[in-house]
Amino acid sequence: MSVLTVENVSHGFGARAILAEASFRLLRGEHVGLIGANGEGKSTFLNIITGQLTPDEGKVEWSNRVIVGYLDQHSVLTKGKTIRDVLREAFQNMFDMEAEMLGLYNKMGEAAPEEVEKMMEEVGEIQDMLEHGSFYIIDAKIEEVANGLGLGDIGLDRDVADLSGGQRTKVLLTKLLLQNPTILILDEPTNYLDVEHIEWLKRYLKAYDNSFILVSHDIPFLNEVVNVIYHVENAVLTRYTGDYEQFQQMYAMRKSQETKAYERQQQEVDRLEDFIARNKARVATRGMANSRQKRLDKMEIMEKPREKPKPTFQFREARTPSRFVVEAKGLVLGYNEPLTKPVDITLERGQKVAIRGVNGLGKSTLLKTLLGYIKPVDGKVILGDYLQAGYFEQESSRNNSRTAIEEVWDEFPGLTNFEVRAALARCGLTNEHITSQMMVLSGGENAKVRLCKLMLKDVNWLVLDEPTNHLDIEAKAELKRALIEYKGTILLVSHEPEFYEDWVTAVWNVENWTTKIV
Repeated sequence: MSVLTVENVSHGFGARAILAEASFRLLRGEHVGLIGANGEGKSTFLNIITGQLTPDEGKVEWSNRVIVGYLDQHSVLTKGKTIRDVLREAFQNMFDMEAEMLGLYNKMGEAAPEEVEKMMEEVGEIQDMLEHGSFYIIDAKIEEVANGLGLGDIGLDRDVADLSGGQRTKVLLTKLLLQNPTILILDEPTNYLDVEHIEWLKRYLKAYDNSFILVSHDIPFLNEVVNVIYHVENAVLTRYTGDYEQFQQMYAMRKSQETKAYERQQQEVDRLEDFIARNKARVATRGMANSRQKRLDKMEIMEKPREKPKPTFQFREARTPSRFVVEAKGLVLGYNEPLTKPVDITLERGQKVAIRGVNGLGKSTLLKTLLGYIKPVDGKVILGDYLQAGYFEQESSRNNSRTAIEEVWDEFPGLTNFEVRAALARCGLTNEHITSQMMVLSGGENAKVRLCKLMLKDVNWLVLDEPTNHLDIEAKAELKRALIEYKGTILLVSHEPEFYEDWVTAVWNVENWTTKIV
């Protein structure tokens, strides 16, 4: 049975087509992976099916009594509420039913006997619904899911305004799972989750009875949880049955067939055009030439299979620094309170170190402390000589109205317009991306602009905080290649072991330093 039907939906921004006559059916129990390169329109498609965006053409129909739960990349939380307050909102309809039930009890004292009987029936129905919905064990349920995604470590009584972007995403995801909607729509849910909590979410989704649509560039995660792939490319949406690996095989076969068909047709066109050119002027052969011209005119010419621009990343190396890039003695990380016990850290020239550990233990804080952006609670940090650091921050401003070209030009005013455009193009960005505002670019496109700025600097120490968040599969593979090739020192925070484990020289686990219970 179809729970969602999308028919011939088209949408664009200006002259740029995002979706062209896209059709989509979601069947009950299907676990769908929605994939495609950065900027292909995955988030646009989700916004259309959830009603946040009206398509230019086509229609979207949900079946009756479907409850849709949507986790997008840009949801917000209200200051003044605790994590527990927000999670309890998942059961708001049950609290409303309880209030209705208590109101009925209050009215019974003044009601006539026949009215009391009717009220008792209503109260019984509400009571059954509350018990069936596990209303009386809500707090235990909240604790279970919250701990599964690591919110227990943060503290359920923390104000949501004090949380990092990753922690806010965890709260929204936990609330969504507690609502237990008929359809789950998840836009890159693993971006701010660490390895342990990705594993928990993987188990949850594998056992999920209802349907879900998942946007993710995390291939191992996709392979484990989906059974259908929808691929969006060049504004066209195509369905494939199976996991991501099966999709790759079928996609490669399809692209090969399209390329061969195009090449065969081009050979036929060339042959016909050559015959027409040689024979149309001769009386004896003019009829055959005209016949071939008619054949050529009726032929539906295939479009050449289009290749998306592929990024090419390369980091410029500055002069060689001193042997010790950074040393920390008795370092205690934190803001208002310590996050770690005192630790000694040494990072030597040429080392490539990955930092791992569950969220909230100070990975980003460690990077900012070592760079000197924030002061440690205790201890001291000694930076080496001749250091030129390049820092990629995990989160960027969401209200940046500058275009991509302005974003780069403001930081590198000595470059020409052509040089800035060429630098952005090397990162896989098209002219439409380059002239778009940063706040309307997709997460992956935004990350490519920030990587572009990093690659225009001479650096001998790369400090990267979750650089693979939002990057599509090709960009992620290219970034990995560039980091392996880079001769300088690297300090990397990442929740994807498969991205770094075969090339880093060491892994630092902040769980070994924390004062919290992990």
